[in-house]
Amino acid sequence: MSFEYFVGGRYLRSKNKQAFISFITFLSMAGVTVGVMALIIVIAVMTGAESYFTSQILGVESHIIIRRHGGTIADYAEVINQVESSAGVVSAAPFVYSQVMLRSSSGISGAVLRGIDPQASGSPIKGYDKESLIKKIRPQVTTESSVLSPGIILGKELALTIGAAEGEMIYLISPKGMMSPIGHMPTMKRFEVTGIFESGFYEYDASLAFIHLKTAQQLIKIGDSVSGIGVRVDEIYRADTISQSILADLGFPYWTTDWMRMNQNFFSALKLEKKAMFVILTLIIMVAAFNIASTLIMMVMGKTQDIAILKAMGATDRSIWKIFVFKGSVIGFIGTAIGVILGIFGCILLKYYKFIELPGEVYYFTSLPVQLEFLDVFFIIAAAMSICFISTLYPAFKASKLNPVEALRYG
Repeated sequence: MSFEYFVGGRYLRSKNKQAFISFITFLSMAGVTVGVMALIIVIAVMTGAESYFTSQILGVESHIIIRRHGGTIADYAEVINQVESSAGVVSAAPFVYSQVMLRSSSGISGAVLRGIDPQASGSPIKGYDKESLIKKIRPQVTTESSVLSPGIILGKELALTIGAAEGEMIYLISPKGMMSPIGHMPTMKRFEVTGIFESGFYEYDASLAFIHLKTAQQLIKIGDSVSGIGVRVDEIYRADTISQSILADLGFPYWTTDWMRMNQNFFSALKLEKKAMFVILTLIIMVAAFNIASTLIMMVMGKTQDIAILKAMGATDRSIWKIFVFKGSVIGFIGTAIGVILGIFGCILLKYYKFIELPGEVYYFTSLPVQLEFLDVFFIIAAAMSICFISTLYPAFKASKLNPVEALRYG
């Protein structure tokens, strides 16, 4: 061990006459600990919230949507075969999109209708697997003795709005009707509510209704065409790149959009809030860093004779500088290390024990979602250590420039 680190280590151990400086050192260390712990927990919660929202959105939306300029896609089977051969694509499925009215015995509401093929693996509805979708979203079945109404799956809030429960009959009214002697007549069809889904997003739950693709095509009178094709990819954060690759292969008149672009404002707000919280909580660490600087300045004032003696014995300005930088850095390192340990421990408690409950009618989730990322922890450690290191530079510089002759004369 070099003598700079030896002397710096001795200065870290308090003596009776330096009890006040030692107490300020403890406060500085505690401030760094609290700041780092708070940063880790808050950033982990916000990362978990972003991951939660992503999973909820992709439980209803496709990763990439392909549409055609000027109308529907007639040759969608050929397009799907071409898209599924693209790199990164897992599956592709057609869908029909339209706005309709839903009427039950106790209410009426507008809705966004989606016709999907339940046998296609790229037709997701949160909470339903492929087998259950085939049973729930059925077309109209006609037998010798009866006619089985087609099935429809409603969002939770939409079902509450019209007062429809699973197993009840409702009417779907489409504006794509026919001309009659008395004018335009909308199409009306009877459906059985075979399922209710909950995505976690009020906008989806209050507006979406899913029916069979063939039934939707008949309702809005588009023949064997579809409104678009939903694509699912193997890496969701490469959806924009894969989307551009698909568009380059298909060319005009097709156009594509990905889930990140469709929800750009929402996720941009989340990222901005995460950055803002990082800056705000970093101020706690900065306050602790000011305490470290104050501690070192007072120590320099109290160790004037020691510094003068060390210089008289041959210590260079750089050696004196290293002694005080070492002391301040150790304070910051210990505070950061304890903060990281407590922060990770707090994240584990929040993730597995969920002792903080949130009202479901106010928030999207009932407990705090926690997802700890290595890069987030790394940046927090790097920021805390950098701030603590910078706070040591001025006191260490003043100590290194101390004149030993004047210090011994007036000390």
